[in-house]
Amino acid sequence: MNEKLDQIIDDFSFLDDWEDRYRYVIELGKELPDMPESEKTEENRVHGCASQVWLVSERDAGEDPVMRFRGDSDAFIVRGLVSIVLTVYSGEKASKIAATDALETFRRIGLVDHLSAQRANGLNAMVTKIRETAARALSS
Repeated sequence: MNEKLDQIIDDFSFLDDWEDRYRYVIELGKELPDMPESEKTEENRVHGCASQVWLVSERDAGEDPVMRFRGDSDAFIVRGLVSIVLTVYSGEKASKIAATDALETFRRIGLVDHLSAQRANGLNAMVTKIRETAARALSS
């Protein structure tokens, strides 16, 4: 795991109230760099999310490339979820991304149980898209 993800998990453990945890997720989303409008295309949109969510990937050359992801959403809390997902995956090798289920991190911090069904479906759609992108990078 990486330091930033460890910090997020630690921060969650200190927040007892779910209102505080939601505020923290929103704060994480505010720290996410804005995505240029030119990248908010249908091709980059994550389908299955109630909110608008976009993901863009870049990869290094090689058989098991390091992949970097950028993302954005038009909803504050979802933008925070995007931030956590990117913390799990961005900067990792494709093989690790393909083998890692970020939803496990969300379960560890108890967030999955406190998301609406629509948000949980959207979160799953983001994770699936990233893992499929990594799997394609490994096979190309």
